[in-house]
Amino acid sequence: MASISLEFYPPKTDDQRRQLDRAAGRFKALSPEYVSVTFGAGGSTLDYTADTVAHLHGTHGFDAAPHLSCVGGTRAQIAALLDRYHALGCKRIVALRGDLPSGMAVSGDFRYANELVAFIREHCGDLLRVEVACYPETHPQAADANSDLANLKRKIDAGADGAISQYFYNPDAYFRFVDDARKLGIDVPIVAGIMPIANFSQLRRFSELCGAEIPRWISQRMHCFGDDVRSLREFGADVVAALCQRLIDGGVPGLHFYTLNLSQPTLAVLERLDALPAIAAGTASARG
Repeated sequence: MASISLEFYPPKTDDQRRQLDRAAGRFKALSPEYVSVTFGAGGSTLDYTADTVAHLHGTHGFDAAPHLSCVGGTRAQIAALLDRYHALGCKRIVALRGDLPSGMAVSGDFRYANELVAFIREHCGDLLRVEVACYPETHPQAADANSDLANLKRKIDAGADGAISQYFYNPDAYFRFVDDARKLGIDVPIVAGIMPIANFSQLRRFSELCGAEIPRWISQRMHCFGDDVRSLREFGADVVAALCQRLIDGGVPGLHFYTLNLSQPTLAVLERLDALPAIAAGTASARG
């Protein structure tokens, strides 16, 4: 059976913190393998990630994995962060290249994620499991699909233990990507990133930025619903649940849900999955 993991972003306001706590409380019934916390580049945003990791671990009992980016960090700063995360009880890290914020000219001591992975291994040995990102529909800045796969291979060769994919809505893109990765000798688990559909306008903006393709038939159906938010969300949950079922049937090792700190869109998907009856029952009782 596929494992379940969840992604949160660090809240910055009291309202956002309450929203995260509500979502985390409802997700407890899932018993996710772990939850990850995204990374803000530069300044005090680093503390938001670490504080959120500590909160999710200490208050909600989750195995929390911080995202760690190359952006803006020196070797000494990243070493200090790794020590801090280990002291917090973290068992894994999600290592990313990251994107330079607008106006930021210097990326830090590491330019690429494989360099960051190698440093984590050098500094921590095997104390932390390292996950990296991958792109079934190709990273938008990659020259082509082959060079993108070669980049993933460099990250795995540097010591990464697994990969989490960018979200997608075409399961064939994922399965072909995994087949091509295996041909290159990449044998680590490749977990599928899943983005539930709650706000289509927001999803479209995200997808334009990250290069994820929304199939035309989904876009056209979404437009038909207009202001009927309930029907849009029901249709979105059906579409994403069908995607997850196809992935499970095809042997995906795990599903990593990009929650956006909301519980209902992810829970609505999981309730529809025949392959996960225990989880579906748990989510219903969690909301009750």
